[in-house]
Amino acid sequence: MKPGIWELLILLVIILLLFGTKKLRNAGGDIGSAFKNFKKAVKDEDKQAADKNVEDQSEDADFDNNRPRQEQAEQSSTDNNQDKQS
Repeated sequence: MKPGIWELLILLVIILLLFGTKKLRNAGGDIGSAFKNFKKAVKDEDKQAADKNVEDQSEDADFDNNRPRQEQAEQSSTDNNQDKQS
C-alpha cells in the first residue's frame, strides 16, 4: 500500500514541526554541496585517469636505451667487426 498525498503532507508537517525550517534548509544545503563535491571529485579522477592513459600510450618503447651502455658498446663493436670482415 502506497502512502497517499494526505499521508505525505501530514508527515511533512510533523517533520517541519520537529526540526524547523532553518535546520531543514541547512541540511538541504549541506546535502547539495556534498553532491557537488562528489561530482567534482569523480570528474577530476576521470580526467586524471584519462591524462595518465594518454601519457602511457604516448611513450614509445626504445629498447636500445634500456640496455646498459657496456652492452651497447659491445654490440656496436661487434657490428663494426662484422662489417670489416664482409
